[in-house]
Amino acid sequence: MTYGYMRNASALYQDTSARGSVEGADRHQLTSMLFDGAIDRINQARGAIRRGDVPAKGMHFSRAHAIISELRGSLDHAQGGPLASRLDALYDYVSRRLLHAQLNNDERAIDEVVDLLTPVRDGWRQIRDQFLATQGAKPTAVA
Repeated sequence: MTYGYMRNASALYQDTSARGSVEGADRHQLTSMLFDGAIDRINQARGAIRRGDVPAKGMHFSRAHAIISELRGSLDHAQGGPLASRLDALYDYVSRRLLHAQLNNDERAIDEVVDLLTPVRDGWRQIRDQFLATQGAKPTAVA
């Protein structure tokens, strides 16, 4: 078995695993997965900056931006009220800081974005646990 085949098999497994996770996920889990994906892509961009890998840096920042845009687009301003407005402002700020980080290889901006997104992601996880408790269900992990 060659190294290239192993990489393709690994990528196929990860893709299949991710699809299975998404298909079985509730809205809280999906939102948490988006946050996880954004933070992961941002950290991958940081690694690309450190390696001097410009194409990878661009790809990871682009994917992080797309995830943040998806989160922003999913806000329900009619139902969410002030919280939706605050999250919208946060996502706008995060997008601008990511662009700054990408253009200037600024790891402090990356740290700031991760520090802003992490508590929001953690909050979604807590919301899910509380929601399930009110429904009489047990929290389940997404693989």
